[in-house]
Amino acid sequence: MRIGLLGCGNVGGALVPLLRDRADEIALRTGLRLEITRVAVRNTARDRGLDLADGVITGDATAVVSDPDVDVVVEVIGGIEPARGLISAALAAGKPVITGNKELLANVGVELFEMADDHGVDLLFEAAVAGGIPLIRPLRESLRGEPVRRVMGILNGTTNFILSKMSAEGADYGEALAEAQALGFAERDPTADVEGYDAGAKAAIIASIAFGAKVVAGDVYHEGISGVTAADIAIADRLGYAVKLLGIAERDDDGAIGVRVHPAMVPMSHPLASVRDSFNAVFVEGDAVGQLMFFGRGAGGFPTASAVLGDLIDAAVNLRRGTHAHPGRFADARIASIGDSRAEYMLAIDVDDRPGVLHSVTGVFADNQVSIRAAEQEGAGDEARLVFITHVAREADVQATVAGLRNLDVVRRVGSLLRVVGD
Repeated sequence: MRIGLLGCGNVGGALVPLLRDRADEIALRTGLRLEITRVAVRNTARDRGLDLADGVITGDATAVVSDPDVDVVVEVIGGIEPARGLISAALAAGKPVITGNKELLANVGVELFEMADDHGVDLLFEAAVAGGIPLIRPLRESLRGEPVRRVMGILNGTTNFILSKMSAEGADYGEALAEAQALGFAERDPTADVEGYDAGAKAAIIASIAFGAKVVAGDVYHEGISGVTAADIAIADRLGYAVKLLGIAERDDDGAIGVRVHPAMVPMSHPLASVRDSFNAVFVEGDAVGQLMFFGRGAGGFPTASAVLGDLIDAAVNLRRGTHAHPGRFADARIASIGDSRAEYMLAIDVDDRPGVLHSVTGVFADNQVSIRAAEQEGAGDEARLVFITHVAREADVQATVAGLRNLDVVRRVGSLLRVVGD
């Protein structure tokens, strides 16, 4: 089976030696020898340190896709265009495609899945979510008959590294981000990671597969970690919680699907609370299967290339047999508003330390139908802070409470609003 590779960066550059080293064993187990025969890159002059024959590397990705000597296409260039056009052309030509392109799939994935099905070939994408962690295939195949209620997880290693440093060392957000950048865990422009867009794209894909619905990136509510402070994390820790950026996809009893990304307080007793540094983990809750967790490296060249290679073997075997993995049809999704979601909340408020303050503050909670489960005061004078944990409340009511608190003259600052998830 002859493979055309689109992109030879972090993931593509790891796939080439991984496939070379595993080729004999793959051939022994499948009867197929997988060989990379064409590689498209942006810069053909760059020395990539790979053992490839002369003429394999080209700057023309379209020529790779249309080459009759290419049987299977692997796309790891990222972005929506030209990846969308290249994948569409490959599928139309009857060539299976393996991709790790979360941005593309989170926006037009259903369109491409249906195109692949119409042409009777595979479009496989295990590497698009959680790197080397096998998640998509279990959701798509093993749990296909499972009434999945919720999938939530730590889907971005950069933010988990930052929050882990803030928790372990008491560092503030800026210090932890700078260390993540110095170590190569964060990009120079970290916006996609720290504001939740990367995790949001993955959450959209997870929701589509878990619920068989057309969920796109624009359906996801995003809230990042840049507003989380060391004080917020210290308070959460003292109360028995770890702060994590979670991607959550859930379906309610009426069939509405809610997909959101935001910082959350996870009880220390929950398996997700112990996931630290740049690791990822995904927690699946179903009516029949109960609770499952998938854990491992969510990024990195070789872990992600391992996921690509697994899909590549499946696609090659299916192509030889004249079959393909049927993705199923995707129903129109009814997206639940973030305002209708419900959770417990933790809110810290810096206030003036004088008589009547607590009465004024709790009055705002009561006016908006938000019940307080616990309250305490930290410090005194200019250091006075009130910390509240609510009973389960509606998001819209809690946001109205926050707006009302900001209008009180006794409130100097309203801190981060952290939802409690996983109790």
